[in-house]
Amino acid sequence: MTASLLRTSPLGEREAEFAASGMDIREAGFRTMVNVRVDSASAAADAIGIALGVPLPVVPNTVCSGGERAAVWLGPDEWLIYGADGDASRIIELATEALGTVSGSVLDLSANRTTIEISGARAREVLAKGCALDLHPRVFGEGHCAQTLIGKTQVLLWQYGNTPDYRILVRASFADYLADWLLDAAASRW
Repeated sequence: MTASLLRTSPLGEREAEFAASGMDIREAGFRTMVNVRVDSASAAADAIGIALGVPLPVVPNTVCSGGERAAVWLGPDEWLIYGADGDASRIIELATEALGTVSGSVLDLSANRTTIEISGARAREVLAKGCALDLHPRVFGEGHCAQTLIGKTQVLLWQYGNTPDYRILVRASFADYLADWLLDAAASRW
């Protein structure tokens, strides 16, 4: 058997539950997630952005997108490069080469998290039931991200569309709990 036949996503068996929820909730499994750490003021940071085709954002809690990749701000010297399945080795190669001899790190974290996407008119309302962030569009709109809690689960929340569309990056070991929480929040009204 090949490794691709053995891969299972944390929420792969929950599609029917998501579809029956009345909300647009789905798992976007097997996404590439590479952590990059480097001084944001260095030439290496700019070189990494150029090599990957997406600049590393310097404004806190923002995301820069380019093609199938996005650079998600995690801290003043830390980003998560988010991309398509199977892109990790190429991202690591490009970022490591651009980093050169400058102090920093490039690390594949793809197996650490899964992505839950939630969209639609009620998405903000559902998330607000368990997230302390102000998700109003004037504060948290398209291209914004934050490390926060949803339903007592540590996540990286990212609004990637105006519908609104959200990506929730959650550790694989907490994915089922968060899926249960989201389904319950979607089923209940205030």
